[in-house]
Amino acid sequence: MVSALIAVAVIAWLLQMAFGGWQIHLFNRAFDKLCQQGRVGVGRSGGRFKPRVVVAIALDNNDNVVDTLIMRGLTVFARPKKITGLEGKPLKELQPDVIFPHDPLCQNALSLALKLKHG
Repeated sequence: MVSALIAVAVIAWLLQMAFGGWQIHLFNRAFDKLCQQGRVGVGRSGGRFKPRVVVAIALDNNDNVVDTLIMRGLTVFARPKKITGLEGKPLKELQPDVIFPHDPLCQNALSLALKLKHG
């Protein structure tokens, strides 16, 4: 009985690692595609027991949104998606509380992504 529980735990751990690696692979592919389109700002929010949110925004030379990426969730099944309706908008017009009116985690991640680091 104990060896069966250990086997189940090991299989669950291996599945967690496999799905986590797949999630990282999908995010990295989407992020690389985003980075090829212009300057990118990234923001992250969430905690240990809250859903994590990662937002990335690609901007052109005129500070207009070229493409976006959002990934949120608690599990390894979260996938990167686009934020609809932001393409072509100027950076100065983006307001996190208007774009995500009922989601403070997304608001926080977006506000951090809008603070581009110059370097």
